[in-house]
This record gives sequence, structure tokens and C-alpha cells, in this order.
Amino acid sequence: MSEQTLTNDDEATAEHPHGRWTAPSPSRRLQLLRSAKSVAIVGMSDKPARASYFVATYLMSSSSYTVYFVNPRLQEVLGQPVYASLKDLPEVPDIVDIFRRPEDVPAIAEEAAEIGAKTIWAQLGISSEEAMQLAQDAGLNAVQDRCMKIEHGRFHGNLHLSGFNTGVISAKRQILDG
Repeated sequence: MSEQTLTNDDEATAEHPHGRWTAPSPSRRLQLLRSAKSVAIVGMSDKPARASYFVATYLMSSSSYTVYFVNPRLQEVLGQPVYASLKDLPEVPDIVDIFRRPEDVPAIAEEAAEIGAKTIWAQLGISSEEAMQLAQDAGLNAVQDRCMKIEHGRFHGNLHLSGFNTGVISAKRQILDG
């Protein structure tokens, strides 16, 4: 199990050795983002209007993460190689950021657990309780229905470009991850 894994050992059962999955708190999400060094975007698109493309450009320009792309149909996006699966990546990503349909998320959670990723993160609008519990049972952290870009921007005070009002007003410079 990842040292970062949020456990609910009070609720541990034989079926769910790390307890039932619950949505991580804002402070926990901040901790997950700050401790990560690499992110794999599963379902990366080469279309600039797609959320995965927008999030990828944000993470590449506004964070210190090493960003990998996963999509079996593409070869290259933003000048970087696109890998067919998580197993093909040159390193194990800390966070697997998912831009796929909810019914695809459990299989991605299983693959993330197989390669040793620490966290799966299903984007805003993507929910799968089955996948979240699967990840929790495998010792991974799991976040769903949250945009990693919005969360990163919210916690780092640089959300102004996207127009979201986070209520965070700061004259401080952005704190880079890592």
C-alpha cells in the first residue's frame, strides 16, 4: 500500500481491507497533488477543445510534474509521445488522471494498481464508485468528479485564467509542486 493511502481501517473487512472509499478532503487532495512528481493522462486527446488537452497544457506549463499521455489511437501530442497503455510508460506515474467514460474507469483502476501507481484521479463529471473502491482495496488513493487542473489552480492561487472563482485571492507567487 502506498504510504499516502488514506485508509479507513476502522471499517476494514475481508472484502475491503482498507475500509470503504470516501471522497478525500481538500487538505488530502492538496497533499496528493503536492507529493506527486508525475502524472499520466489516460484518454489524452489531440483536440485542443477537449478537457484532457487543456489540462495537459496547464500541467505542463504551470506545474513541475512530468506529464505522460496515454491513448492507444495516438502517436504524439504536444510534441510528446503517447503511450498505448499505462504499462508502456517509461516510469510509474504518481497520479493517473482519467478522461474516459465512467464504465472504463474500473479497468483503468486495475491497471493503475498493477503498475504500482499511487493515485487514480477521475476528472470532473466522471464518477465510478466501483473504481474508487477497487482502487482503495488495492491500496491506491482515489479521487473522482474533480478536475486536477481546477484543484491544482485552486490550491496554488493561479486559477484566474480559466475564469473559475475559487475565493482564493493572493499576491503570493505560485508554489510549485515538488
